[in-house]
Amino acid sequence: MSRILITVGLILVAAGLLWPWIQKAGLGRLPGDIVIERENFRFYLPVTTMIIVSVVISLILWLLRK
Repeated sequence: MSRILITVGLILVAAGLLWPWIQKAGLGRLPGDIVIERENFRFYLPVTTMIIVSVVISLILWLLRK
């Protein structure tokens, strides 16, 4: 269990450090991400981004288990 938590923590730190480059690559502004903008309100739901991140994390965890 501790090995998994450490791995997840390292992945989160790496994602945080790489976030400026990830945004430049377009992640977070993909087709399918929902943005609703009003005068004093902005709602952002990154549906496509969440699906891609989920698939990548699932693939990484699957590879670590083998």
